[in-house]
Amino acid sequence: QVQLVESGGGLMQPGGSLRLSCVVSGINLNNYAVGWFRQTPGKEREGVGCIMHDGGTYYVDSKKGRFTISRGANEVYLQMTSLKPEDTAVYYCAAESTGWGASRCVSSGMNYWGKGTRVTVSA
Repeated sequence: QVQLVESGGGLMQPGGSLRLSCVVSGINLNNYAVGWFRQTPGKEREGVGCIMHDGGTYYVDSKKGRFTISRGANEVYLQMTSLKPEDTAVYYCAAESTGWGASRCVSSGMNYWGKGTRVTVSA
């Protein structure tokens, strides 16, 4: 059974840093890309970026600079810095079966999703 479980969300002040974690089980990350997405009420889910099967990373243009994705053996991280109120969202991790290929890093391509962790940035 494939599971992705996010954690690390919470209430943060603007300018702070936060690291989210996604524990992945039931799949081999050597054959999957894992992406981070976020969603606020009334808006479509948007991509943050992905880490590919080989550890390479891709970031959505608007997310470059303040977001860093990394991974361990079965855990994928999203490091966020210089947090802004507009970063407030539910953050989801998702996995896409890519084999040795690359992911387009879009939500429609993901095979498995976590349930999300809420991040609130407010003074």
